[in-house]
This record gives sequence, C-alpha cells and structure tokens, in this order.
Amino acid sequence: MSEEETQEESDLKESLVSNADTGEGVDPEEVSPPETGDLGKNFQEMENDPLERAQKEGGEEAEFDLAAQVVEFRAQIEEEPDNCIHHYNMGEALGEMGEEAEARVELEKALACDPEEKYHSIIHFAMGNLIYVELLSGIQSIVVKSSVGLHSAHKPGSTITEVNDEDYLAPIEHFEKALKFLPKLNTDDDLVDFIGTEAPSLLANMYYKWASDLIDKSRQITKYGGEIHDVKTALKYLKKAQEIDPSHSQANLMISYAKKMLAIGWKAYDEYGWEAKDIPGQE
Repeated sequence: MSEEETQEESDLKESLVSNADTGEGVDPEEVSPPETGDLGKNFQEMENDPLERAQKEGGEEAEFDLAAQVVEFRAQIEEEPDNCIHHYNMGEALGEMGEEAEARVELEKALACDPEEKYHSIIHFAMGNLIYVELLSGIQSIVVKSSVGLHSAHKPGSTITEVNDEDYLAPIEHFEKALKFLPKLNTDDDLVDFIGTEAPSLLANMYYKWASDLIDKSRQITKYGGEIHDVKTALKYLKKAQEIDPSHSQANLMISYAKKMLAIGWKAYDEYGWEAKDIPGQE
C-alpha cells in the first residue's frame, strides 16, 4: 500500500473514532469525494458535528458543504449503482443531516451491494451507531440522571413510560454482526482493531441504556404493575453490560442501585412533592 493510501486509511480510522466517541454526526472535510478504488479512498473523511460547526462558523457554509457532498454521492451512485462504498458514504452523510430513515435505506443498499461481505463489518457498525445516536436523543437522553436513587420526583413528560425492546435489539444486532464479519473486513489492521474494540464497548453501552430506561420506566409516577419485573430485567442487562465490559463503571454502579430497589423498594413523587407511588421491596 502506498504512503498516500496509508494516510487515507488513517484518516478514516480517526473519523470513525470521533463519530463513535461523541455519539454525534460528523461533517466531511472540504474535499471532493474520492474516485473508486480501495477502502481508504472511498469511505468519506469526516470531522465535526455539522450543526455545531454551522453555529460556530456562521451557519450556512457547513450545511452547504454537506449538501454538496450528498449531491456528488448521488452522482457516484448513478454512475456505479452497485458500488457498496458509495451507498455507505451516502448513508453516513444523510445520517449527519438528520435524515435517519434515508440513511438506513442507503446502508441497507450498501449491505446488498457487498455480496462478498468485505465491508459488512464497517457497514453494520455504522448502522448500529446510527440507531444508537437516535436512542440518545429526546427524553431518553436524561435517563442516566433520573435513574439514580430510590426516591424520584417527576414532572409530566420528563420520564420514560414505555420501553420498546426492538429499539435496543436492532443496534445490538448490528454491533454483534460488526464483530461477526470483522475477520472479512478488507482494510488495514488498525481499523480492524478499532472496530474490534469499539463494537464491544457500544454493545455494553446498549445493554446499560436498555437497563437504565427500564429502571426509569419503573419509577414513573403511574403504577402499572410491572415495576419489579422491569427492574429484574434491567439487572439482567446490567450484568450483561458488566460481562462485556467489566470496567463499565455506570453499569457497576447501577447494579448496586437495582439490587437495593428490589430489596427495599422505592417511591415516586409528583411535581408538587406528593407521594405518587410506593413500590415495596422483596426483603
């Protein structure tokens, strides 16, 4: 591999690290999309959250740059509709623009255009990360704060009241497949090592988040009858997170809280400070 190709693959690895660490979308460099070739030349180079950059730099330029990239990616897809890397690039760009549904479609096309499964690992990693970021938005983003402690005070609309298992199973499946197809990944060892490290970490985070959301659901002010079951299920997922990543400090802390909740029970209070729910423990 030439020095130029090695540098391009290094840039790709750095962009993926930035995307996974921040949990946010990232913005392409102001360069033209690469022509067809190997992995390092085709996967787009990414930088910062485009919305954050737009706010810092005046707003329109960053958004225009991303839109221009999308136009060029579309042209590449029209020219080579069976090139999985073009669809991957388009999926990543659309995800950065907040077009999650369209991004998923493009990433699915990328998988379909990769019959030899050379890039399945990185595509599944991208799909898992896309869904993971969606789960970290809105009401569910505050779950870590609201799920600690045995007494909770809630305002209407400030706590999770429903947990859909499919929302968590989908990214978990993608991260697992990213690891499954990792031996086939057609790129350098550094990127293989990166996904081999980050995918398990994100898997642990997903099980932790699933558990945290179940605990937050159990602490809503409405008594729905499944509180104990949800906390027991949460404890199972927390132990799964701990099994995957023994150093996951949040999971280790939440295991202690979940056990205490089950042992002595917990209370929930409404926005006016009145006790709304008292769940007895199982001591």
